[in-house]
Amino acid sequence: MPTDVTISSLCGSSPFDVYICDTGMTTCVYVDTITSGDVPYVFEAPLVFSNLPEFNIKVVDNINCVIIDTVVI
Repeated sequence: MPTDVTISSLCGSSPFDVYICDTGMTTCVYVDTITSGDVPYVFEAPLVFSNLPEFNIKVVDNINCVIIDTVVI
């Protein structure tokens, strides 16, 4: 079953590069580049992450500030 992920808010300098990563941050998959105007932003987790009980969302803003949040399913 697909797992939808919603980014409901962002702070920082737009645009933002969005990645989904395993909890060890060893495997990250680029999702998209979004702007503040794209929020709320919904995407489907890649198949390799859909069966994991948790994963990380990594967002890198325009000045390379990194925000990481753990999502528990």
